[in-house]
Amino acid sequence: MADITPSSDMDDLATTPQFRSRREARAADARKSSAPKVQSAVAVEPPQAFEPAPVAVRKLQRSEIAAIRASAAKAPRKNPFSVFAGMLLVGGMFAVAGLPAYALTDPNAGAADDTEVVVQSVVVSAAAETAILTRDGYRATTQAQLDQANSNALRAALNAEYNASGARELGDDYPWPSELRDYQGGGLSPLNYYYRECVDFVAWRLNRDAGYYAAPFKWTWKTLTPNGGNGGQWMYNWEARGWPVSKTPIVGAVAYTGGNHIAYVKAVNSDGTVFLEEYNWVPGKYSQRTIPASSVVAFLYPPS
Repeated sequence: MADITPSSDMDDLATTPQFRSRREARAADARKSSAPKVQSAVAVEPPQAFEPAPVAVRKLQRSEIAAIRASAAKAPRKNPFSVFAGMLLVGGMFAVAGLPAYALTDPNAGAADDTEVVVQSVVVSAAAETAILTRDGYRATTQAQLDQANSNALRAALNAEYNASGARELGDDYPWPSELRDYQGGGLSPLNYYYRECVDFVAWRLNRDAGYYAAPFKWTWKTLTPNGGNGGQWMYNWEARGWPVSKTPIVGAVAYTGGNHIAYVKAVNSDGTVFLEEYNWVPGKYSQRTIPASSVVAFLYPPS
């Protein structure tokens, strides 16, 4: 008996499901179409690591860098005129915004052409028309007036001090005991010597002894010591005029005690001393003292 080998058709038939009716076959086809399809696994090779190609690096030369900078686009400079114009425009906007409202309002807006303008009238009385405008009595004090006020205050203080000193009671008759000295702003006395100096006091005593109690005085700087007025120059003036200069004291003589100081001899004592009156032995003040006649450099007798 020969072998029977199943054909391919038979194989397909064996693998093909058999249905008893067409309804089962359609149901199977529906199930088959609705079932999810399963894709077969595909072998995927892992990605290869990327290695960049080596790049050659070269340092740029200075000339190349300068060329690159020169070729770079420069920012356009602003026109100074346009900047100035912009500033004017902004300033004008602020100025317009600051104008008062009435400056932007037309005074004739909304008024008819035949509107009558009413002007306020002011009536001035006859008394007002003839009135004379006057300034108040205020006046600015000048520097000279301030200086004078200060001088007056200083004189008042000096006078109070002099009155309290008792100099008048001691015999001082100098007419200007409260006047300012040169360093205090005072000037020259009517005798042309500085106030309250020794020479001014002695010149006064020489005039008093000669009977001159007020201007015009006989003995002044010009007629008494024209060759120098300080105390150290009086003996030279006496000698130049030929007036007596002696070592013997007499009442009314000028006692030159040395340096720049002179005094008036009020009395000659029997014990060989002299009683002196003077100014500025105590600075600016009247004083008295008794000293040996031998200590006096010279006695200048009163001029004839």
